[in-house]
Amino acid sequence: MTTEEPKPRIGRTVETVLGGELVRAHIPAPLPPDPPIDVLSLLPRLSAAERALGRLDGITVLLPPQELFLYMYVRKEAVLSSQIEGTQSTLSDLLRFENGPQAGQPVDDIREVSNYVDAMMFGLERLKTLPLSLRLIREMHARLLRSGRGETKGPGEFRRSQNWIGGTRPGNALYVPPPVDELGACLDQFERFIHEEDARLPPLIKAALLHVQFESIHPFLDGNGRIGRLLVTLFLCVHDVLRKPLLYLSLYLKTHRAEYYRLLQEVRERGAWEAWLEFFLDGVAETANQAFDAATRIVDLFKTDRERIVVQSDRAGSALRVHDLMQRNPFATAGALVERTGLTAPTVNAALAELQRLDIVQEVTGRRRGRVFGYGAYLAILNEGAEPLVGGA
Repeated sequence: MTTEEPKPRIGRTVETVLGGELVRAHIPAPLPPDPPIDVLSLLPRLSAAERALGRLDGITVLLPPQELFLYMYVRKEAVLSSQIEGTQSTLSDLLRFENGPQAGQPVDDIREVSNYVDAMMFGLERLKTLPLSLRLIREMHARLLRSGRGETKGPGEFRRSQNWIGGTRPGNALYVPPPVDELGACLDQFERFIHEEDARLPPLIKAALLHVQFESIHPFLDGNGRIGRLLVTLFLCVHDVLRKPLLYLSLYLKTHRAEYYRLLQEVRERGAWEAWLEFFLDGVAETANQAFDAATRIVDLFKTDRERIVVQSDRAGSALRVHDLMQRNPFATAGALVERTGLTAPTVNAALAELQRLDIVQEVTGRRRGRVFGYGAYLAILNEGAEPLVGGA
């Protein structure tokens, strides 16, 4: 193995032979970047991002269904983050799966998304007793890949073999992360930067640096992208930038994925951190504003529909009970509603008929047995931007 001299902000390249061909692997320079980040040039974007986050944080405190919005937003992020990795599941697929698997759905894809929800919620809860660390990252990864297509890719274990990004083998790859014998040192430096305070970098900028570094180290055989995106939100929660974990960048990264991949590579090849940070901060502002808008529209929808039920329904009491439950899961069967409301089956069926008459709820299967009802207008807001990528990612 041969190695080049380290370059400022970039790191170094090592040459090694894998499978009989010469491979050039990249060892990223330790964080923070040297020469330092030009924070002054980023201040307008940083201020806009912080204002948008503050606005989102403020409205979520006032929202009556605060935990409900978080519940749904986490699931939307899980769907989007998994779509970037190539799954074809939608948010509706996931919500119906959680309400009871439906025949004909891509269950492997949905299980991957469901595992992501579990890993995300596990990580947020674990932060109460464990600092953001390599140990926590491994524990989340074990939850992420515990079943489905990733369960043979070392869940919870840093890789013991070479991986690569793009191409059919390391020799023709777009990017080759650090070799296994360099991985420990890279991860140690990464963890030290999570906790260092000497650089005095704003948390948003530090989170952006950590995301790229994690993607460049690529320490797992599978699931790096999903864990790397989740790290951003966990870091901002740890540093009280967010009181609730409502910032998820996957919709922005999915929409701008070609630019996202290009900027990651420019950091690796040229040390172009400022260009990446401009993109990242713009994404934070856009994402926070979208979440604020969605939260506002969902609250308005619930209020409007409740008022319509009260004014226009002869069965307002039972219809309101069913409407309340469908805010918690916008798909439901009559049997599930009987169980959750304590109402009789005839009362629930009559309430569903009323909600259908008011066009608040729609039957989505077209079947006479095993019917599933959906809260269409609510789902429409949640599903914005969550259509699968054409042909995967």
